[in-house]
Amino acid sequence: MTQDQRTPVILEQHGAIVVITISNPPLNTLSHSVRLGLDRALTKVMTDSEIKGAVLCGEGRAFCAGADVREFDQAPQVPSLSDIIRLIEACPKPVVALIHGVAFGGGLELALGCHYRLASSEARLALPEVKLGLIPGAGGTQRLPRLVGIDVAIDLVTSGRPVGADEAAALGLVDALIEGDEVEFAVDFVDRGSTQLPVPLSQRASPEGPPTSVFVEKRARVVRRARGQESPLKALESIEFGLSVSFEEGLRNERAVFQALRKSPQSRALRHVFFAERAVAKIPGLENTHTRDIQHLGIVGGGTMGIGIAVCALKAGYNVVLVERTLAESARAREGIEASLQEFVERARMTSSDHTAACQRLVTDTDYGCLSTAELIIEAVFEDMETKKDVFRRLDEHAPKGTILATNTSYLNTDEIAAVTDRPEDVIGLHFFSPAQLMRLLEVVKGEKTDSHVVATCLAFARRLDKVGVLAGVCDGFIGNRILFHYRKQVDYMLEDGAMPWEIDQAMELFGMAMGPFRVMDQAGLDIGWANRQRLAPTRARRERYVEIADRLCERGWFGRKSGRGWYVYQADGTVLPNSEVEQVIHTESARHGIQRRFFSVEEIQNRVMLAMINEAARVLEDGIALRPLDIDMVKIFGYGFPRWRGGPMHFADQTGLDEILKLLKDYAMTDDFFWRPSSLLEQLVREGRTFSDLN
Repeated sequence: MTQDQRTPVILEQHGAIVVITISNPPLNTLSHSVRLGLDRALTKVMTDSEIKGAVLCGEGRAFCAGADVREFDQAPQVPSLSDIIRLIEACPKPVVALIHGVAFGGGLELALGCHYRLASSEARLALPEVKLGLIPGAGGTQRLPRLVGIDVAIDLVTSGRPVGADEAAALGLVDALIEGDEVEFAVDFVDRGSTQLPVPLSQRASPEGPPTSVFVEKRARVVRRARGQESPLKALESIEFGLSVSFEEGLRNERAVFQALRKSPQSRALRHVFFAERAVAKIPGLENTHTRDIQHLGIVGGGTMGIGIAVCALKAGYNVVLVERTLAESARAREGIEASLQEFVERARMTSSDHTAACQRLVTDTDYGCLSTAELIIEAVFEDMETKKDVFRRLDEHAPKGTILATNTSYLNTDEIAAVTDRPEDVIGLHFFSPAQLMRLLEVVKGEKTDSHVVATCLAFARRLDKVGVLAGVCDGFIGNRILFHYRKQVDYMLEDGAMPWEIDQAMELFGMAMGPFRVMDQAGLDIGWANRQRLAPTRARRERYVEIADRLCERGWFGRKSGRGWYVYQADGTVLPNSEVEQVIHTESARHGIQRRFFSVEEIQNRVMLAMINEAARVLEDGIALRPLDIDMVKIFGYGFPRWRGGPMHFADQTGLDEILKLLKDYAMTDDFFWRPSSLLEQLVREGRTFSDLN
């Protein structure tokens, strides 16, 4: 075995076959040094008469995860990935891609340049560039349609979704599935292969394009799914363009589009999210903190949240004990958990055998004594302080010392809950988002006395659940709901001042939000917000404006989707319509307060919502509730439907310009200096010429 000292590429001789291994841990990204190494290795294969062919593979747990994102803002360096792929296609000897683990982005483009592609059972293949605001830049939009057809290529390139080995084989994306030893199989495949090489994809005829009407339909579908993100549409256009021109012209167009998108605000935002998602779990001071071993999870409460948390834990391999008040409630919880797991089977996200094994790891009961083996117990009962305190008193009595006790509260004071136990150092908040089995955000709420080992353990627990765990401090609503509660006040003000709920929803959905704020309220239940407003009423500042429109709806029993009527009407056939009776309620309340209603443009609605969000987020940073601006961005993206392609509210503020944000806040403060008072942190950053990103 030899390794080029200048490059992370290993060459290993197997008789007349050379195995070329990319060795650039952890995911073998195609850095400049890797490309140099591949260039030298492939040149050797081409020029050495004793070499019959080559196998290209990756070291460790991946074939190749694509380009090194850290190089995106650097000047291009030769050889490019396209140069490497051309070298493979020009090789008169077979070069076979041995794909195990991920072959993403440039890694899959590299494999498409090879004469054959073999895949192990755990292989996952994708062109996910759209998730970074880009399109494939080394021939992916041109080679893929020539291999798998137009429809499949459009699906994979515009969605960025990964496919497993079996699906890849069915689509014709790989030539064979590996049996037995991977390297041995691949070497043998090359050794016994035909001397007649297949025509390179770049030299194959372009598939015949569908009628224009079909592309119009596909374009409309991509636009709907993208919700304002431009790269999926650009990817579709690159495929469509390549159908009517030569491969080389299609390739030049693809590269030009890639380079333009690389410099776009959307791509910068999505790359910010890419790095922030990886940075959020890195907490200063916790790097070497010992974590407790969690194998058994206890859950108290078998409602919607308890069921969702149990499903997450069972899918992740934990043993789960769920305690409810009665045997009937316990049985219903089990039924709900098993049904939810079955949905994953039906969507091919879980095997039947895994479903069976998960159900076998579940125990439901009414006896707190069943929780004695749990290393972590999560309370998921009704959002009421006294109810939660009662649960924690019982947990303090029954749970062994050293067991972590977590509350799933959305708003309530974790320290107050911890105070009823004799072990506040073992108490923490774990705020899951509904539905817990689908939503990736998990706020990890550190109390005043929470031990650092508990924090580190719960962040590791979040990772095992495939959650984005974000550290938060104790305050009403923590990070996400505190910000949400604040900007919803501004939404209420606009409602009373002249806007309609569906106008505000439409404006924010045009901004890129997954759902407008009133649709979200209807989904969650208006009664939840009503109860929270009643809880906070005694502490409401006398100067604070309070809008009673939502209260009027609740008084009528209009709680949203659950009651069939809220801001919208939910018909039996699934149709959702604006609630016309809401208009009368709104006009009545405006008149009662002597408000002359006015028109709000889409731009003004978006500005007011975003300024309220950003200003309160800055206060969250001031108060130390969030550690860094990137933590807030992750909370809003993964928990509240903030568009990824805008990078989160803090990144969006930086891109807009903090001086412009501050100016607008001061302008709005002329009419309401209580609500719009700029945060001290924002004023400080503008004075110092710094941005939120400087605080990451």
